Amino acid sequence: MLNVTELRNGAVFKDSGQLLQVISYEHTKMGRGSGTIKVKVKNLRTGSVTEKSFITGARVDEADVEKKKAQFLYKNEGSFNFMDPEGFEQFSVEENVLGDQAKYLKEGLEVSLIVSGAEALGIELPLSLIYTISETGPSEKGNTVSNVYKEATLDNGLAVKVPMFMRVGEKVKIDTRSGEYVERVK
Repeated sequence: MLNVTELRNGAVFKDSGQLLQVISYEHTKMGRGSGTIKVKVKNLRTGSVTEKSFITGARVDEADVEKKKAQFLYKNEGSFNFMDPEGFEQFSVEENVLGDQAKYLKEGLEVSLIVSGAEALGIELPLSLIYTISETGPSEKGNTVSNVYKEATLDNGLAVKVPMFMRVGEKVKIDTRSGEYVERVK
């Protein structure tokens, strides 16, 4: 059993027979009553996102999942192929299991694969990744004080807003949780 105060971002637990992964965690305490834990969770089998709330001191079942290192190789029709970097065995994960995380994958990227038994339930990406700008509008000098952004397409096909001074060929760091530009990489 796992105390609900231990449910941090990325933690996986069982509730009503479903495997749930915590996306966000919030603890609130009002006056003299007991505290409330609100978590936004993603169902690892269906991909649906819901909110759950628990009182402080409640317990949930711990999920029997493990994280394995995997390297992304290539995309097939409807599935993504990964390789175990230690045993060199290859396996595929269905596109619907990865959901929105699939857009951040690029060849050779190392991720943590969330596995329950022999079933792949999802991946855990690094917090930020570096990409190269492949298409964007013309760069303009002088717009460094205000937050003026323009559309850019990255080398993996991801569309993101970048500052006006960015050019094609420059590298940028992208936050994988929000999909937003973080900084320019030199």
